[in-house]
Amino acid sequence: MKETLQHVEQMLDESPVIDVTETFEQLRGILAELKAKIDARFELTPEPSAPGDYGTHPDGPGGRLDAYSGPEIDWMVHSWLGNPSASFANLHLTVWLGPQVNVPHLGIALLVWPEGWFYQDFIPRASLVQDGDYFDRHYAPLDADWLAFKEKNPDFTWFTSRTGFIRASLSPNAYCYSFPRAQPHIDTVRELLHARVDRWLSWVDEAEPVPAEERPALAAGDLAIRRNIAERDPANVMGVRYFGQELTDRLVRGLWGGDRTLPRPA
Repeated sequence: MKETLQHVEQMLDESPVIDVTETFEQLRGILAELKAKIDARFELTPEPSAPGDYGTHPDGPGGRLDAYSGPEIDWMVHSWLGNPSASFANLHLTVWLGPQVNVPHLGIALLVWPEGWFYQDFIPRASLVQDGDYFDRHYAPLDADWLAFKEKNPDFTWFTSRTGFIRASLSPNAYCYSFPRAQPHIDTVRELLHARVDRWLSWVDEAEPVPAEERPALAAGDLAIRRNIAERDPANVMGVRYFGQELTDRLVRGLWGGDRTLPRPA
């Protein structure tokens, strides 16, 4: 099986510098479609401390980071960072639920570097080895589709992070692939992501409430996971390259809510 083992910056530096704005706009459109589904389901309030626009795009590197919270959503991030005219863009849509339910969180990331790349996972809120019922409810039913994708899409190359912590953060049904930027492949990613978001929304609608006494521990665990993933992401080096350490640190805090002013859900 084909496999990618390079760092993000290594793949970018070893590739020709090309304008990938068209692909970037397509990927941004996919995330906008998915966010519209989420917006229609949840009550969300924009976080005032979120960085918003930064950089000099389209004349150079730039980006935007918006964050939201609500009665059912602890933290949602809709963001992009990069320089599409010079081969690179990194886009995120992540939704971290409040502790009223124990449904896995939703993680989505898309990259152009200059080939395509995508990640999607349902981020666990329990030990899948310890809690067999949690695994059976949310992960076992996804096995067949996950294996079928590998078998039916030979142009998609499995991406193995060189950072052990990132590998440890993936569930057994995570999608993490690089792919040629041909239109059929982008369409495949769009179809898959819509199906996964629809499934996630159905889990939320069908979830039983978490007992009140268990919610503080669940919320604390969620925050620790979110902060660790944001701070340990090896792709943060691209932010430092483009914008320096100070702004990158603020962007990372935006990913996990380090500067938030909105209250967390009860």
